This record gives sequence, structure tokens and C-alpha cells, in this order.
Amino acid sequence: MIVGGIEAGGTKFVCLIGTDSGDVLAETRFPTRGPAETLADALAFLREHVSSLGPFAAIGIAAFGPLELRPGSLRFGHVLATPKPGWSYVDLVGPVRAALDVPVGIDTDVNGAAVAERRWGAAQGLDNVVYFTIGTGIGGGALVAGRPVHGLVHPEMGHVTVPREPGDDFAGTCPFHGDCFEGMACGPAIAARWGAPAQDLDGEAATRAVAMEAGYVASGVRNAVYALAPQRVVIGGGVADLPGLIPQVRARLAATMNGYPGLDDQLADDFVVPAGLGSRAGPLGAIALGVAAATG
Repeated sequence: MIVGGIEAGGTKFVCLIGTDSGDVLAETRFPTRGPAETLADALAFLREHVSSLGPFAAIGIAAFGPLELRPGSLRFGHVLATPKPGWSYVDLVGPVRAALDVPVGIDTDVNGAAVAERRWGAAQGLDNVVYFTIGTGIGGGALVAGRPVHGLVHPEMGHVTVPREPGDDFAGTCPFHGDCFEGMACGPAIAARWGAPAQDLDGEAATRAVAMEAGYVASGVRNAVYALAPQRVVIGGGVADLPGLIPQVRARLAATMNGYPGLDDQLADDFVVPAGLGSRAGPLGAIALGVAAATG
């Protein structure tokens, strides 16, 4: 099965042609600009490969949010109120469906990554999974009984409240909430607090930064663990690559859960894991959403 995929990010779009085995046949990427020109570039790429490969079975869109994902809504497939200039209330699904006349699946980039990690990555064989991306922002996707969680809106795990780490008086970077999980632990927050991007820190500053980051990530993960009872938590994004971060998150999570509810599974090394698909989790999420749209 050949499907098209669009990972619509706040800073760049990644467009792919892939298969239901997770193989990528073609790929391009370009900066996110205004909606009209950015979507035109995405459609041009997809049309080019329709002409050479034949009609796709479906298109998947894994997008930054917030998104309207209620099928009965007149704004289904639209971006909602976003700080990304010019993108509030932009229709993502309509233009793609009109241009290619195939089923279109859409979800958040993190829900898409969770689907991809379950299909091809670190969460294979599991039905209840949480995926976090920690980078320019923080987002969380959730699968329950194998399906992405939706309600009045999709989960917004980056905007939960986390306790401050001792001695941290940083105001936070979130434009909506200041010191929420994203505001305290995203990549720009690390850079603003420590005076340099996380990957550029070294010595004592790097040690302290990773320890503090592990505390915030453990607090954010604990919220998801208690609310959604996942079998595994997968962490991706650029910040997740900091040396020693994931083991420290596991240790801090165990400490902050303090023996409740006492499940050995939540203390195992395979409970909190790095993304098996690495930086490909997001783009492959779009392909996975396309496969899901094609197969129902």
C-alpha cells in the first residue's frame, strides 16, 4: 500500500511517500511559511508522485496544533487558535482532499508519532501508549486500546502543571501559561534558563541542566502515567537526546511516584524509553495516519 504523508510542523513541513511497511519512497522538506504557499508546496510534491506512482491509497497529516478533530464539526481538520502567525483556523484537510480525492487522515503530530511507534517502533505489541516529544515545544500523544485519544479536543500534555524544581525561579516560556511543563522544560526554556541551548552546555552547567530537566520531565510523565495508565512511555524530540536524560527520568519518576501503586512494570527499564524511530517518529506518524485512513 502506498500512501502520502505530511508532517506539518511549526518550523518545517516534511512530505513523504511511504508504504504500510514503514518504508519511505520519497521525501522533501521545506520551511513553514504562510498557509497558502506552504500547502501549495506540499500538494505539488504529492501530485508529482501521483503521476509517477499512481493514485495513493490515502494521505495522512500529522500536524502541530491545536486541531479540530471532531468529525461532525464544520471546522474538522482545521488548526485552532495557535501562536503560529497566520495559521489559526486554517483548513488542512479540505485542500488535500480536494486536490487528490483520496481518504485523508489527520491527527496531532504526537498522536501520529505514537501510532508510528506502536506500528514500527518502540511500542510494538502494546495497546496503551504515551508518546512525548520534547524539543521546541512539548507535546504528548496517547493511544488507549490501540487508538489515539480524542475528546472535546486532543490531549495537551505539554500544558499540564508541574512542580518547580528546588531553587528554580525561571518564569517559563509558554505564552499561555508561563511555567507549565512546556514553559519550564522545552528546548527554548533550557536555553533561556542556562544561557545556551542544551546541546551546547558542558561541564557543571550540563550536569545541572540535565538533572533539572529530568525532574521536570518526570513530573510531566507522572501526570500521564496516573491519568492514562500506559504500558509504556516513549520520549522523542531533540531534548530527549541529551546524554543521561532518559535514565535520570526513570529514576526521578520512580522517586516521585513513591511506591504508588507499587507496580514493578512501572519501575522497569522498558517502561520509559527513547523513541525507537528516533527523529523519524514524526514523519512516519504521517504515513501511519495515512495507512489508518486507508484501512479504516
